[in-house]
This record gives sequence, C-alpha cells and structure tokens, in this order.
Amino acid sequence: MVALWGVLRMKKICVLLMLGFLATLGLLGWFGYQSYTTGFSAKAEPNELEVLIARQVRQLAIPYENRRLRNPLPLTQELLKDARAHFADHCASCHANNGSGDTVIGKNVYPKSPDLRLPDTQTMSDGELFFIIQNGIRFTAMPGWGTGDPAKDRGSWELVHFIRHLPSITEEELQEMATLNPKTKKELQEESMIDQFLGGDDAAASGATGAHRH
Repeated sequence: MVALWGVLRMKKICVLLMLGFLATLGLLGWFGYQSYTTGFSAKAEPNELEVLIARQVRQLAIPYENRRLRNPLPLTQELLKDARAHFADHCASCHANNGSGDTVIGKNVYPKSPDLRLPDTQTMSDGELFFIIQNGIRFTAMPGWGTGDPAKDRGSWELVHFIRHLPSITEEELQEMATLNPKTKKELQEESMIDQFLGGDDAAASGATGAHRH
C-alpha cells in the first residue's frame, strides 16, 4: 500500500512538472511569435496577457516587507509644494504634470507610461510606490532614483504623497508646475530675448520674432 502511494505521488509530481514545462514552452512560443510579428518596436502596444504577466512579475519583485510600509511623512501643503516641484523637474517629461503619461516620451517607450491617476497605480500600497521610485522597473523606461539609505529618502516619500494627490490636482497647481518643467536651450534663449525686449532692447525683438518662424 505504501509502495502504491509512493508511485501515485511520483506520477502526480511528474504530471505537475510536465504541465509546468508545457506552460513555460507556451509562454516562450508566444513571446517568440510576438517578437516575430512586431519585432522590438517600442511603438507596439502590450496585449492583455503581457500586461497581466508584467503586473504579476512586478508584484512578486517587491519584497513583502516593503509592500507593507506606510508613508512616514505627514501630509502638509508645504510637502505637496516641494513634491510638485520635484515631480515637475524629474518626472513630468515621461509622466506629464498631471500624471497622465501623455508626453512624447511617455507615449513612445515600451511599455507606455501608465496613467498614475487610475486605480492600477492608486490602489498600490505606499511601500510599493516607494519601492518602484527607489529601484525602478527592469525592462521598462522607469529608472531607479534611490540613493543611499532608503529610510532617509524623504524625496521619494514626498512623491508617494504627490502621486496620491494626482486624481484631484487643480488647474492652478498644473500652471505652477508648467513654470518648473525643464526647458530646452532654445526655449531658454527665446525667453531671454523676450525679457530683453520687454526691457526695451529692440534688437532682441527681431531675434525673438525670428526664433518663432517655421
């Protein structure tokens, strides 16, 4: 009887291993097919299965103890002001000031920058958001911004508060952030010429006009 039970157990293990092998083989085949049909273009849209797998992998990649962390910083208007400036300067080029991801970079990376206002992001725990800001996400455009001791990384915890605030961000806040977004050299030159013109420099006026010709 014991011997029969042992044989049945071995058969069960073999069946499970075979199913695991076939599932892995199927995923590899699916990945190969996707690569063959779409190549490695960053413009391709991830399908539902790929999105589901990526989310599960992301969930497993965040240690359990990190997922349980809560934001240690009290939410204040001063904190949100600092976080807005931080986000506008470091994050908005991909995520947009309002967190929509509707930017040139955000729409042309793979996978696309997510809309941070939606439940997929907003239902994540403080610890999960902090971990992603700190460590980034492999095989995506999301870099890891953490430096040194995570316990002392006030900036990342401020960004967690700001991400929570995105669904209710006001037009006034967005206008403020627009003044804080990084500017190209050309934009800075145009602003300088406009300032000179407003200060009475007529020569700068012609330069500012010429800069806007197409």
